[in-house]
Amino acid sequence: MNWYPRGYGGERRDPEQVKRDGWREMGVLAVSACDQRLNWAEKEFIRQIGEKLYGAASKTWR
Repeated sequence: MNWYPRGYGGERRDPEQVKRDGWREMGVLAVSACDQRLNWAEKEFIRQIGEKLYGAASKTWR
């Protein structure tokens, strides 16, 4: 029998599943302003919210 402390070993969730669970369980939204699933207006809205809350982003991610 293998036993691992919590957070070690076992199955690892993919990043999209972590984001989905965070939204459903805690109402936390993690989204990239470059996500291809978003249209221009949605990306711009995300960018504006990010700048309002955290200031301007670096130009390297664009």
